[in-house]
Order: sequence, then C-alpha cells, then structure tokens
Amino acid sequence: MENEQKQFQNRIRELEETSWQESRCLFTGFLNEAEYADVLALGSPACGMKPFGGFEGAARVMIRFGDPEVLGYEEPFPITILCVTPLMDKFADALTHRDFLGAILNLGIERRVIGDILVDSPTAYVMCESQMAGFIADNLTRVRHTAVRAAITASLPDQVRPRLASQEIQVSSNRIDAVIAQVYHLSRSGSQELMAGKQVYINGRTVENSSRELHEGDEVSVRHQGKFRYQGSVRQTRKGKLCVLIERYI
Repeated sequence: MENEQKQFQNRIRELEETSWQESRCLFTGFLNEAEYADVLALGSPACGMKPFGGFEGAARVMIRFGDPEVLGYEEPFPITILCVTPLMDKFADALTHRDFLGAILNLGIERRVIGDILVDSPTAYVMCESQMAGFIADNLTRVRHTAVRAAITASLPDQVRPRLASQEIQVSSNRIDAVIAQVYHLSRSGSQELMAGKQVYINGRTVENSSRELHEGDEVSVRHQGKFRYQGSVRQTRKGKLCVLIERYI
C-alpha cells in the first residue's frame, strides 16, 4: 500500500513539474478522497492547482495544475455530465449507484475516468472525462435488466445536488469517537466499535484509532450512518465542553 501511494505521489509530482516547465494546464483523472488527501500532503505546487468534480461538493475530483493568472488563460475542466435514463420507466428496476457504476465499468472503462454518480432512481447523472463521454453515451444501453439511454446534458438538476446542513453540537473533545457518538446519537463505545470494524473514514482513509483528533475541513464518513464535514470548535461552554460545528450531507 505504501509503495502504491509513493508511486501515485510521484506521478502527481511529474504533472506538477511538467505544468510548471511547459507553462500549460494539465489535469489528473478523477481522484477519490484518499488520493486527494495524498495530493494535499505534498504541499502547494509552484504551478498552482485547483480541484473540481463537476459540481460543488463532489467527492471525486480532478486537479488542474496551472495558474490561470500566470498562464494568461483559463482552461476549463474536461468534465462532461451524462444523464442516464430508462427507455421505459414502468419497466425500470430500482437502480443504485453500484448498478450504474458497474454497468459503466463493464464497458472496459477505468475507474479514474468516472467521477461522482448522482442517482435519482431510475435516473442517474454521471460525471465523466469529456473524451470518453461519447463512447459511454453510444455503448451504455443496459443497467442490470433495465434498457437505458445515455445523453450529454449541460447542467445538473438542483434536486440531485448534495446539500449540507450546518449543526452545532457539544462534545467533550474533538476526538473522532466523541464527535461520531454525538452526531449519530451513539454511545462512546458504540462509535469505537464502528472504528474497530473499519466502518469509519476520514478524508477517504479508514480510521481505527479512536483518539484521532479531527481538524477543520476533515470529511468523515461512517458506513450505514452518513457523512459530515468537521468545521472546528466555535466556543467552550461554562462546563468545559466544546461547541463544534459540523456540516452534514443530506
């Protein structure tokens, strides 16, 4: 795992250096949260960088290397939105994210080509690399037992965009077990059991250390519970508890 991580970071360094030396924009494929965290761990590149996944709050993002102010132009992200719909709604299965992703990958497409898939069953909106959009649109004809059509669309409907609800909670500390217990109304031991069972992720990586402290901007996912963004402490109560702000995905 460490070797794969190092190889990935080396590829990122090569993109950064090429962008800087050749004064042009370069893009990664879609990165998951753990890969994006690895990129951030490398520090800010001289060429500048910007993440984007097709819409605000996307979990999988591309990174553009190259500062538009330095280069004198801004190159748009090569991201296209595909709308996948059943040919006949009344015969459509209740399709899930896994169903749509599996059908697309079965076309022989690499995972890095596909970003987030937002499902409003039986319809899905798929973020993909623009150069592959036509191929997917032409060849994606079935998801499970449902005949579908895929077409390029210019925008994403508001009802499928992820939304964040701010919530202030009181915790004894900013330890991950304490925060999870309060967010999901669990006992402290219950949240620790989730971590022991590898059900908790911070910025895309499994966390088993219950004493791990959260930092502003951390994205926390708890399997079968949900996902939230930790925004840090806002004040302390008279009894010494911390009031912290989280943003839950709804």
